[in-house]
Amino acid sequence: MSQDRPKLLLVDDEERFRTTLGKRLVESGFDVRDVGGGQEALDLLGKEPCDVVILDIRMPGLSGLETLAEIRKRHIGVEVIMLTGHADVPGAIEGMRLGAFDYLMKPHDFESLQEKLRQAVVAKRAREERLRKAEERAALDRLEKSIRF
Repeated sequence: MSQDRPKLLLVDDEERFRTTLGKRLVESGFDVRDVGGGQEALDLLGKEPCDVVILDIRMPGLSGLETLAEIRKRHIGVEVIMLTGHADVPGAIEGMRLGAFDYLMKPHDFESLQEKLRQAVVAKRAREERLRKAEERAALDRLEKSIRF
C-alpha cells in the first residue's frame, strides 16, 4: 500500500455519482477505482487490493450488505464505508453489525467523507503495523526457542 495515495474502490450503481465523486477524491489525493456493482467490486478486489471500499447499500444484483459480507470473508483487512439514503438507516446499522468501518448518508458532505476515509486508512495501517510487529515477535520467539535447545 502506498503511503502517499491510499487506494479506494467506489461501488455505486449510479455512474454519474461515481464519476463526480471519484474525480473529487482523486483531487484530494486518493487513488480511486470505481465499479457499478457488488460482484464487479469483489472481482476487482481479487485482482487489485485496496485500502477502503466506499459501498452503496442499495444496488441491483448483489446488494451492498451482501457485498460487505463477502468482503469481510475474502478481504479481511479492507475497511468499508457504507453510503445510504435517508430511508435506509436500518440497512446502514446492519452494515455496521457486519463490520463496516462507518456509514454516511446520501447526499453526503464531502468533507465528512474525506475525514472518514482518512480515519479508515489510519485504522487499516495501524492494524497492519500491529500485525507486522506481532509476526516479528513470534519469529523472534521461535528463534530464541530454537537456539536454547
